[in-house]
Amino acid sequence: MSRSVGARTADPCPRCLVEQVRLGSLVAGAGRDVVGYVCARCGHSWSRPVEDDLEVYDIVRADLDDRTLYGTVWQVDDDRVKVRDTSSGRLQWVERWRVILY
Repeated sequence: MSRSVGARTADPCPRCLVEQVRLGSLVAGAGRDVVGYVCARCGHSWSRPVEDDLEVYDIVRADLDDRTLYGTVWQVDDDRVKVRDTSSGRLQWVERWRVILY
């Protein structure tokens, strides 16, 4: 279960369960890109695949540098996604690797 920390969302580490804001980083893998994460407390690292099956009207979360954006997919390109912010209604392009399908 994730919780809000200011304008961001904190997720638990799968090993030690400490909740913390982790932005992740794009890691090019063999065949499929992934987003890698590291726990600052226990040093555990894990990854998730970059979403490759996004469609218009999907509900998503995007972990941006300054905040967490929740919204609806409005348009999908190869490397980016246009998301309509749930709270403001504003449209914003986001790099695909930052998007998590809800």
